[in-house]
Amino acid sequence: MENKRITLSLSGMHCASCARLIEMALKKVPGVKQASVNFAAEKAMVDFDDSVKIDDLLNAVKGAGYKAEVVNSKDTEHESKKREKETKAYARKFLASFVLSLPLLYFMFFKVPYYGIISLILTLPIQFIIGAGFYRGMWSSLKMKTFNMDSLIAIGTSTAFFYSLANLFLGNDELYFETAAFLITFVILGKWLEIRTKGKTSDAIRKLMGLQPKTARIIRNGKMQDIPIDQVIHGDTVLVRPGEKIPVDGKITEGSSAVDESMLTGESLPVEKKKGDMVFSGTVNNVGSFEFEATRVGSETSLAQIIRLIEDAQGSKAPIQGFADKISAWFVPAVICIALITFAVWMLLGSSLSFALMAFTAVIVIACPCALGLATPTSLMVGTGKGAEYGVLVKGGEPLEAACKIKAVIFDKTGTLTKGKPEVTDIIGPKEVIEIAGSLEKLSEHPLAEAIFNYAKEKEAEFLEVRDFKAIPGHGVEGKIGNKNYFLGKNKNFPFPELENQGKTVMVLTESNRLIGAIAVADTVKSTSREAVAKLQKLGVDVYMITGDNVRTANAIASQVGITNILAEVLPEDKANEVKKLQNAGKRVAMVGDGINDAPALAQADLGIAMGSGTDVAMETGGVVIMKDDLNDVVTAFQLSRETMGKIKQNMFFALFYNVIGIPVAARVFAVFGIILKPELAGLAMALSSISVVSNSLLLRFFKPGKRNYISLIAPFIMIIIFTGIFFEFARFSSMME
Repeated sequence: MENKRITLSLSGMHCASCARLIEMALKKVPGVKQASVNFAAEKAMVDFDDSVKIDDLLNAVKGAGYKAEVVNSKDTEHESKKREKETKAYARKFLASFVLSLPLLYFMFFKVPYYGIISLILTLPIQFIIGAGFYRGMWSSLKMKTFNMDSLIAIGTSTAFFYSLANLFLGNDELYFETAAFLITFVILGKWLEIRTKGKTSDAIRKLMGLQPKTARIIRNGKMQDIPIDQVIHGDTVLVRPGEKIPVDGKITEGSSAVDESMLTGESLPVEKKKGDMVFSGTVNNVGSFEFEATRVGSETSLAQIIRLIEDAQGSKAPIQGFADKISAWFVPAVICIALITFAVWMLLGSSLSFALMAFTAVIVIACPCALGLATPTSLMVGTGKGAEYGVLVKGGEPLEAACKIKAVIFDKTGTLTKGKPEVTDIIGPKEVIEIAGSLEKLSEHPLAEAIFNYAKEKEAEFLEVRDFKAIPGHGVEGKIGNKNYFLGKNKNFPFPELENQGKTVMVLTESNRLIGAIAVADTVKSTSREAVAKLQKLGVDVYMITGDNVRTANAIASQVGITNILAEVLPEDKANEVKKLQNAGKRVAMVGDGINDAPALAQADLGIAMGSGTDVAMETGGVVIMKDDLNDVVTAFQLSRETMGKIKQNMFFALFYNVIGIPVAARVFAVFGIILKPELAGLAMALSSISVVSNSLLLRFFKPGKRNYISLIAPFIMIIIFTGIFFEFARFSSMME
């Protein structure tokens, strides 16, 4: 059976436990191979076979108590509309809940006739209409034989509400309707602020989607017409004028221009384009007009593939997320046990029932695992989005985490460290050497011949008529110019050891075995290679070069870029084995390559990094894709990985730190010192912990390649001080109200 994959947009999740419930529900559908739910992105990625219908998946999510829908790939504004709708819904709920709760605040200090009945009337709609979602969520989790955040809120608010209701009918003045009302109000406030903050984590995708033009100007049957972009077909002739966005991918057939490709590659300088060059959807035409043939349309375009790649990455999970998932799985039941123990201990110590119940409720609501569930996915979303901004496409949480642990990087030589195209480096002899050589090589199809011919054109050399031309495979070319016979190629009788020791190929020009001159040709090193290698070594990473070239040539190239670990004379099929040898030596290895023969090594490595200028096969295999032909971006990938993983660990510390200090205070362990936390303020503290985690993830937006993100380093400590201060201020205020 054929395996398929679908991405579902989810609604109604409140915490990581909700995501786990949906995963469990989807995995129970017969034919589903794998299901991964991202709480922060509110998406589910499902792998399934032909036996599964889409409705089966949607019904499974619905049965778990949540909503799911299949997103139309052409609807680029779906997520922003959904986010806006959810934000407005939470804003309305909060406003209604706050207005109804406000009079209860007055009743806390001043008693009026029938205040109990009025409190009940005001609390009823908050508890059972605005807070209905918590009961639905609890019921869904019970059906799955587990608990989630909704369970905690429902148990906590119900405890306060029904205890107050019983006291009201018994004529007892101990009423805590305001606790239930304000608890729901503050949780709704927290969700509203959280969803607004969370929306900023997916800015990268929104920016990329905004690059997609809505229409294209095409020429069909000799007529020019503007049509919606989804109606452009393969082979259409598309006209682009100065300042316009290029609608689809294609090859220029008429005209030339300079194109701004920064939104795809991060490269700030415009790229010169002429007839035969490729142009890409979403890039901006600067100066000239040109026509091009549409070769990739719709979901095939580079921009659409990049958007899909980032969406997949942001919907994926990093291995470290497994730690958070395990904690979340037992966290809620553990919290309920702690709350019950708290209640029992206070009762045994002789406290009042109301005091013990409020301690129980405060523990229940403060220890929600929301912040823990947000710790990894929010950082992943911001980190992968920031990488895309600089032309570094990370395909998910796994390669991002793997990059953080890399201890050795292997660079393929040709096309990765070098330009991959031979160039003339030295001319030995008189001026006519280049004229004669260019004239001879004009008739040859060899790559070295092309380099010499192009060099002669650049130097505006005069091309002479060649007669009796002959190519000698493996040696060179010969021909007659005027009445003289010339040979250009390898010649052992005239060695040039100094050039050859530099890894250059020397083409000797002779006339009737008389030396006239020579031309040295080499695959030159990229301008950024040495700098990138030095930066990696500074990061503590061992750098290797792998090549099929002989040792002498390999040493020459390696010395130019500062690499001392050389793997030479390696056949393409043996590259993966060389990676495996380093892995067996205990190293985490990254492989950087750009060709088809690099694909097995990219797959074998702990992290495959594919150069975007390379083949589609290499890009498909790599876990990271470098869009520009700049090796400094390999360094950027490692720096981004380290900063993102650091942020994830900070977030997990935040989440656990709040619970470590929050649960004892909520349990009123420090009541003897006058430190008490009321349940409604415990709910607000819980909401603030989630907001702090998302805000901390957003600090990744200040990431810049090669620069220390001091804001990101300092801000977490400031946030800990501020939020801890707020937390204890809540406790102080609660103590005053008791």
